[in-house]
Amino acid sequence: MSLEALSRSPLLAGLSKEHTDWLMGQAEPVVLEAGALLMEEGSPGDALYIVLEGEFEVSKRADRQDVVIAVRGPGEVLGEMSLLQRAPRSASVRALRQGRLLKVSQAAFEELLASDSSATLAILHTVVERLQNTEGMLRQHAKMAMLGTLAAGLAHELNNPAAAVRRSTAQLREALADWQRLSTELDTLTRDSRQAEALNTLRQEMVLRAAEPVRLSTLARSDRENDVQEWLEERGVDTAWELAPMLVSFGWDRGSLEKLTTTLPEGRLAVVVRWLGMGSTVHALLDEVGKGAERISEIVKAVKSYSYLDQAPIQEVDVHEGLENTLIILRHKTKLGVRVTRDYAPDLPRIEAYGSELNQVWTNIIDNALDAMQGQGDLVLRTYAKDGHVVVEVTDSGPGIPPEIQARIFEPFFTTKPPGQGTGLGLHITYNIVVHRHRGEVQVTSQPGATFFRVTLPVRLRGG
Repeated sequence: MSLEALSRSPLLAGLSKEHTDWLMGQAEPVVLEAGALLMEEGSPGDALYIVLEGEFEVSKRADRQDVVIAVRGPGEVLGEMSLLQRAPRSASVRALRQGRLLKVSQAAFEELLASDSSATLAILHTVVERLQNTEGMLRQHAKMAMLGTLAAGLAHELNNPAAAVRRSTAQLREALADWQRLSTELDTLTRDSRQAEALNTLRQEMVLRAAEPVRLSTLARSDRENDVQEWLEERGVDTAWELAPMLVSFGWDRGSLEKLTTTLPEGRLAVVVRWLGMGSTVHALLDEVGKGAERISEIVKAVKSYSYLDQAPIQEVDVHEGLENTLIILRHKTKLGVRVTRDYAPDLPRIEAYGSELNQVWTNIIDNALDAMQGQGDLVLRTYAKDGHVVVEVTDSGPGIPPEIQARIFEPFFTTKPPGQGTGLGLHITYNIVVHRHRGEVQVTSQPGATFFRVTLPVRLRGG
């Protein structure tokens, strides 16, 4: 037995010789080979261990991976938390190399604490220090995990408009080439001043129609496309089935096409109609490229605003903007089957707040709500002002939080998710940001089909 290791133990250092000898008589020596598991997270805790030799890795399951929170060596204590809490092991411990330990049963540990105050103080000091270290490491891990989740969601959101822009650009290149070829064919018509004027008028009309595409019901659109296709086929226009949908989208029908025959020679009508259809295609593709680029710009703007880049820690914050940016960030989770209802107060005042931290609050609450609903249900966001405060209410139609655990949801490391799918720090962080950083309140009530979070924040943060 290593007396040097025991002398470094925070548990034994302050004990009297009598209590030390008693504890040694109660302890059981244990030898563990390299790689062997000493204790597993979630298993019952019936003893603590004092390390005599070797190194032991302490890890906790979070977000489907093991997070190493400490490496313990000679003199250190392992497993005391589950004995104090009378709860399952909160972490796993594995030997990095062959080691020796002393195993102290729960009964002996409790008897020692009852008989020697120095042992109680030593354990209390160890527990507090470890809780702080574990929470700090897991908080950082939780932030990185959330960042990874948000990044994956953003990548998915950005990929859709980026792919649309790529696809439309490739199609636009081909459409422009065809349109230029048809325009060259039409140049022969411009020798007649009357026909040249008609073509110029047609160009202007094409631009106006492209700016305001028609909106038709599915049945009305189908009927009109069939009618236009029939008219084109009667006049020998090739690929009438392909031209008709595009012409109809930009408001052309049998009557408006019939007017073309009064100003253009019959033999050139097919070229003009194809030129008209291809021009409409070019404008439609340009519109798609513009919308894709606008969507990308919207996402980038939301991310920048969400993180409050290049701004002071405390800002005048628009709560509605923060909620909307959070919804954009989490859109990959809402678009499959979540109906979002907004009941925003039109005159809600801006508030003084730590902007990026406040967005963590909205992200944690809304993300938990979406996870609870599993992508299907109703999410209601409501805001209003009351007595110098701004109130944000988030309600989801998920299965609810059981009454017996509602009082614990803000505790550190407490989670209702399966092992490895959460650190149990999201709502704890939310509570700290709202209550300690912003001097506000956060409340929750829940029943099946309606979980309700209310966050109350002061309008003025400074000097209050």
